[in-house]
Amino acid sequence: MISLLNLIDIILSIIQWIVIASVVASWLVAFGVVNTRNQVVYTIVDSLNRLTEPLLRPIRRVIPLFGGLDISPLVLLLAIWFIQSLLHEYAYRAVMGGLG
Repeated sequence: MISLLNLIDIILSIIQWIVIASVVASWLVAFGVVNTRNQVVYTIVDSLNRLTEPLLRPIRRVIPLFGGLDISPLVLLLAIWFIQSLLHEYAYRAVMGGLG
C-alpha cells in the first residue's frame, strides 16, 4: 500500500514540475524572451502544452479568466498539493497503524 502511495506521489510531483515548466515557457514566449520560430523552442513549448492541456482544460471551463489572467495552473497546483498532503497523511496512518 505504501509503495502505491509513493508511486502516486512521484507521478503528482512530475506533473507539478511539468505544469511549472509550462507556465515559465508560456511567460518566456509571451515576453519575447524566446521565439517559437526556433524548432527546438517550438517542440519544447508544444510538448509542454500537450502534456498540460488535458489537465487544465476542465479547470478553464469552470474558472473564468481574471482580466486576461489564466489562473488554471495555480488551481491545478493547489489541487496537486492537496492530494499529496492527503497521500502523506494516509501513508503516515498506514505506517503508524502497522506498528501498533
